[in-house]
Order: sequence, then structure tokens, then C-alpha cells
Amino acid sequence: ELGKILMGSFLRTLEQLEPQPKKIILLNSGVKLACEGSAVLEDLQEFSAKGVEILSCGTCLDYFGIKRKLTAGKISNMYEILNSLMEARKIMNI
Repeated sequence: ELGKILMGSFLRTLEQLEPQPKKIILLNSGVKLACEGSAVLEDLQEFSAKGVEILSCGTCLDYFGIKRKLTAGKISNMYEILNSLMEARKIMNI
């Protein structure tokens, strides 16, 4: 429960700051945040509507059996994720 509260607060605060992130990359169980039923799904959809790219690891989605439940952003792969991380000037890990 605390994790849900903190993640929601983090994303809503991040949305108010400038500059906005270019990408949000979700790995491991973090991919669940972009799927149906997520407490922060609306927040991620708002980021996406503003042009922030939401990338979810396809292998992770497969592992949890939730690929069809992805609702925010797109399915990505390790090549695209690593390429995005290598090109980034700043990276924030949570």
C-alpha cells in the first residue's frame, strides 16, 4: 500500500516539474504500473498524452503474463531500452 501511495505521489509531482522527462522506462514488476488496474495508470497516460514515451519491457510483461493488459505506452525490448539509457543525459532510478 505504501508503495502505491509513494509512486502516485512521485508521478503527480514529476508531472508538475520542468523539464518533463522524455521517457519513462518500466522494468521488472514496474511494468505492472502501465497495465489495467494500476493505481497510477491515469498518471502514466497523462505523461503519454504530453509526449513522454512510456516503454515497458516486453520480456517482463511476458513473464508476468500481462502483455495484453498494457494500457499506457508501448512494449519495448532490451535493445531500445539500453539505447535510450545510453543516449540519456540524466537518468533517475526508482
